[in-house]
Amino acid sequence: MRSRPIAALVSAEIVSILGSRMTYLALPWFVLVTTGSPSKMALVLAVEILPMAIFGIPSGIVVERLGARTTMLVCDAARIPLLASLPLLHAGDMLSFPLLLALVFALGCFMAPYFAAQRVILPELVGEDETTIAQANSVIEGGTALAAVTGPALAGILIPFLGAPNVLYVDAATYAISFILLAVFVPKTKKLGESGTQHGVLAGIKFLLRDKLVGRLGGTVVVLNFLGAGLAAALPYYAYEHFSGNSKIAGLFFTAMGAGAVIGSIAAVVVVKRFPPLRLAAAGIVALTVPLWLLPFDLPAWGVMAALFTATLFTPLVNGPVIGVITARTPIDLRPKTMTALISISTLAAPLGFLVAGQLLEPWGVERVFAAVAIGMTGAALAFASIALRHRDDPVSEASAMAA
Repeated sequence: MRSRPIAALVSAEIVSILGSRMTYLALPWFVLVTTGSPSKMALVLAVEILPMAIFGIPSGIVVERLGARTTMLVCDAARIPLLASLPLLHAGDMLSFPLLLALVFALGCFMAPYFAAQRVILPELVGEDETTIAQANSVIEGGTALAAVTGPALAGILIPFLGAPNVLYVDAATYAISFILLAVFVPKTKKLGESGTQHGVLAGIKFLLRDKLVGRLGGTVVVLNFLGAGLAAALPYYAYEHFSGNSKIAGLFFTAMGAGAVIGSIAAVVVVKRFPPLRLAAAGIVALTVPLWLLPFDLPAWGVMAALFTATLFTPLVNGPVIGVITARTPIDLRPKTMTALISISTLAAPLGFLVAGQLLEPWGVERVFAAVAIGMTGAALAFASIALRHRDDPVSEASAMAA
């Protein structure tokens, strides 16, 4: 963080994610207020994620051709007018529901390339050492977690005062601030596509399937994201069924998860310097599954919060090191396509996890869903740890080593 470009990148991430998390509450609330339809609200949220499935993998070409910094600037600049147009058109009584869907779909198109560019740019700023990359990723994870905790709470405070539509103006302003931070303080980066050594939209997928470490780790991460989405879907239902429909309890569950991630990210920045990244990730991913075995039991609200806090405390010890290792192992020219492929595949697993959990909660009961999540995540975590430890001493890819 003493590096001005890294500090600017993390600050832009915090501001941008803060606005996005505000929108996660403000946008569905806006749809409910203006249409009164829960089904339309769900449709809007689904349409926002849909571009990840359609354009996620092809967007790697955009990052490759434009370069990471330019891609992030374009994404921020494009989302400012798109978000601001929602309340503006609504105020002018010109926002039809089909137009709303079109604008939300357009917003979703910039998610995958932005997140991929954010990971690709780190080696250009800090070098190719995987431990340093892992540490930088942990800092970004901490900023994301901090914004994830405060964003919805801030939106909940602002909506009664500004109204849900006007909160979207605030989100648009956060993208403008992010754009300025990146443009002024982050130096220009090269266009990775200039070398022309890698071709094809599916090059990132092919690399994942071919690399004995990255591909296998990616497979376990997809399973973990699927099960994590199931857990996230079960928590509000658990609060509704077991705590008299108290929405504040549901909010506290997610606050506990966010708080654990924030503190874990602070610890990860220090710890990742002292242990090999893959060994740290292997230990962290097994440790985070242990508290989940408490959830199937009839715990008080504070017990559930403690279990969720403890589990997410270890999450940054996995995410930062693993992303650092994957980035370092991936050939430089393939990083945009590989990162967008990983993001797209992982994102696709989450909606499926929501859907499956939603179908099982009533017939199974929430306790059995919690048990299934604990069993599944433990199995996936042990597989992840086995793969990570087996390849802990593997060298990075030849292309990355040459660049270093």
